[in-house]
Amino acid sequence: MVGDRPSATILLLKQTQGACTISWNKETKGKFTISLHDLVLYIGEDEEMLKVNNVFKLQDEFHSVNTDLESMRSTDWLEIVSQDIIKKRVEMGVVARDVNLIRGEAPRRAKDTITPYLKRKRNPEWFEVVTREFKDETINIGLVNVDATLDGVETKANMVKVDFNRAGEGLRWSDVSPEHMDENSTCPDIPMPRFEVYQELDVVVARIPHRTGYELDGLKDVWRLQVNLVVANLLVRSRRKGNGPLLAVFVESLDPMWELFRCDDLLWNEGSTWIYKPDMTRIKQLVLMPVGPCQLVPPVSHFGDFNGERGRRTYNDGLPRPREAYVTILHTSESYLCGAIVLAQSLIQTNTTKDLILLADDNISTESLEALRAAGWKTQRIERIRSPFSRQDAYNEWNYSKLRIWQLKLYDKLMFIDADLIVINNIDRLFAYPQLSAVSNYQKHLFNSGLMVVEPSQCTFDTLMEKMRVVESYNGGDQGFLSEMFAWWHRLPHELNFMKVFVDKQDNVHHLIDKGVNVVHYTGLKPWKCAEEEHDCNWDLPEFHRYASNSAHRMWWRVYRTIPEKLRPYCLRNTYTPKNPTVAIKL
Repeated sequence: MVGDRPSATILLLKQTQGACTISWNKETKGKFTISLHDLVLYIGEDEEMLKVNNVFKLQDEFHSVNTDLESMRSTDWLEIVSQDIIKKRVEMGVVARDVNLIRGEAPRRAKDTITPYLKRKRNPEWFEVVTREFKDETINIGLVNVDATLDGVETKANMVKVDFNRAGEGLRWSDVSPEHMDENSTCPDIPMPRFEVYQELDVVVARIPHRTGYELDGLKDVWRLQVNLVVANLLVRSRRKGNGPLLAVFVESLDPMWELFRCDDLLWNEGSTWIYKPDMTRIKQLVLMPVGPCQLVPPVSHFGDFNGERGRRTYNDGLPRPREAYVTILHTSESYLCGAIVLAQSLIQTNTTKDLILLADDNISTESLEALRAAGWKTQRIERIRSPFSRQDAYNEWNYSKLRIWQLKLYDKLMFIDADLIVINNIDRLFAYPQLSAVSNYQKHLFNSGLMVVEPSQCTFDTLMEKMRVVESYNGGDQGFLSEMFAWWHRLPHELNFMKVFVDKQDNVHHLIDKGVNVVHYTGLKPWKCAEEEHDCNWDLPEFHRYASNSAHRMWWRVYRTIPEKLRPYCLRNTYTPKNPTVAIKL
């Protein structure tokens, strides 16, 4: 490698084994030659080849060569070295002499001059992916929990470090999803940035480093939640002109929260770095939710312009109206056939405008499918899925079949609803809520999967199938598994899935149902198993008294009386009587 010779000689020497030199002499006629193996930068005046140990005396030499170094600042010799040689050597752990000398800064002591050399390198691949999205445009990048240098990325982008206070060290996931909460419970404060300062961002880059002691490898961690919420809120509040992309980038991080940044929006992934191009309509919806189930979802009216935008979608603007449906499932046996027929009738009576979809495995006969279609369901055959942590022949052995609902990709949003529920008042408004919205179970920090809002996605289904043998369910069924997979969920009011179970001593003696209830969930012995319309047969067994309610029982039978006569025989099978108390129970 040959270049113009500066007044001072530059020597490059390996600090461990071997040597490399830059030499200059009169025979080169004003040129200097660089011969390199591994690099240590040394400044000297000697014109002969030098051998240099680890201790250098640079302080005295610096002043004598400083003037000559000033003239080197505009040369390209350092760039040539870094491009052609250093990039091949740094991976081997090589260090170079402090290049601050080239900037005219003298080191205090010789030992201070041995510092790691930051090689000039290509930008990381993730950054190349980002720049391709914006082509030649200048990019505005917000940095969340990332050093302002962005690990030495060389770019003309405008970068700004996003400032915000970290959530208190004492804040735990149990504060975001507490075991004891009611309709008036509120969430703790999770600090956010001053968003008005960061309104023109195109890309938000965040880091959530791995730490020990995480629950479920960090899935239930307030710091992880805070960083993800900061990123989502920054994107929502961006005022970028036009329809340009908005990207979320997570570098050297724990997995981003898939409840916020879904796999469908993943643009690129390698190792622990992810790039998302989120559906901003969906992200806008999510940031309107409380920070956890610690607080009820806001009323639909709270969404304001979002609901207006959602309702105005027409074919005129190129966007089809969102396809939405209620969905239920029958598998393993026909014991819930009557429940599904009555459920359809209850939905129809509320004047719902949504499709009714029923998934059925091969244990549901062709004749029964015809009856279900006559009741109002659109039916689809599925292959059932066994619950990996359930006991053989347990009532929930095949409950993971419910995961099939995520494969219904023809729909934008679904409301799953178990076949042992009835709907009393129209609840179509619940489709305005995001995945995963549900009512809490007896254990308040967990949700009941009997009614939940979900968003179909093949990659979500694939992820659930992949994780189901690793993530254990607290009850062996789908509900426990989904509660772990969707640890960040949105709590609906209890009247939208009123569990017919009375466990508290303060519950009324007669187990009456509140007038404001919109949906009743029949736990214990099912209404179609009882022979009498006025009497809930759960009263006949002391161990089932907690599930008994004559008022709720009569509600179900009132709907039953409105179904077509030809469908009623499907509800006269396996009726429970006090003389037959051993009938299988599914709660």
